Amino acid sequence: MLEVIGLIAGVLAAGSYYPYILDILHKKAKPERASWLIWSILVGIAFFAQLSEGATSSLWFSALDGLGALLVFLLSLKYGAGGLVRRDLNALIAAGIGLVIWYFTKEAVFALLITMGIDAIAASLTVMKTYEDPSTETYPMWLIVSLAGILAIISVGELDPILLAYPFYIFLANFSVAVSKYLGEHKKQ
Repeated sequence: MLEVIGLIAGVLAAGSYYPYILDILHKKAKPERASWLIWSILVGIAFFAQLSEGATSSLWFSALDGLGALLVFLLSLKYGAGGLVRRDLNALIAAGIGLVIWYFTKEAVFALLITMGIDAIAASLTVMKTYEDPSTETYPMWLIVSLAGILAIISVGELDPILLAYPFYIFLANFSVAVSKYLGEHKKQ
């Protein structure tokens, strides 16, 4: 049963990219380039870190999510926003430092924790962009991936903080983008 839930989480994560890609192509969404570059790299690291820690069913989520992130990054090169502004460059530098630290630790647990920290840097770029200009994002992807994160949490099947950390973080980060869009749409002008 846990494997089925993990598979559903992965399918939802991968499926969430379909409406997002359509929104990008229809110019309803402008993915933040630096965020998606970082996410494309990090999902791969998270996948292998979880694999080395013994994850099984919950791996569907990070594997399928990684494929979608890479596709959105490639689309962001033409249709996206950001990439060369100061906060993007600072985030990329911080992410690079985190990757160097991870490289020298050679520990899966540290890799996972550093990955989540770097991911949070990328998420903050998208959260800020979305709050400042809510028209650059749409709700479906962020809410679907939030739900996928919840299902990935359930698919872990045990109270192992290391295995639960990444899916919980994914839920929190994606839900934050949806909340920032809502707050940006309803801020006082």
